Amino acid sequence: MRGLSGRAALRGLMCRTRASVASLLARSSSGGPSWTLERTLVAVKPDGVQRRLVGDVIQRFERRGFKLVGMKMLQVWEGPNVVCTSRAMIGHTNSAEAAPGTIRGDFSIHISRNVIHASDSVEGAQREIQLWFQSSELVDWADEGHHSSIYPA
Repeated sequence: MRGLSGRAALRGLMCRTRASVASLLARSSSGGPSWTLERTLVAVKPDGVQRRLVGDVIQRFERRGFKLVGMKMLQVWEGPNVVCTSRAMIGHTNSAEAAPGTIRGDFSIHISRNVIHASDSVEGAQREIQLWFQSSELVDWADEGHHSSIYPA
């Protein structure tokens, strides 16, 4: 078994542990969810667009229960722990090391053609989103009637 790379170790420090993620699912006294929403910037790179993978990428984020709140040829996704979760969904930058089932593991063909970019931290996401989107271009919509398979109703 390979040891953790420097990036993987850093990502582990940035991302919450499973125990702390479970605590995010606890309900507040008002009965509503008690987690903090994050936003992350995701870009399907030119090779992913050329190979017509945009819909597959969007579908994976929607199936995770995240809300698409901004889109140009870039996407802004919102949800609990979305930065860390999206990095896990996307997989390792090097396609040879990306796990099957991740976006890069399934679709990437070379490290220089690895299909997708996503913010690597909450702070990075805030910086990247502000570069590409005005606040008026981001949608704030309720999930009334929608129940994610990940986050219980």
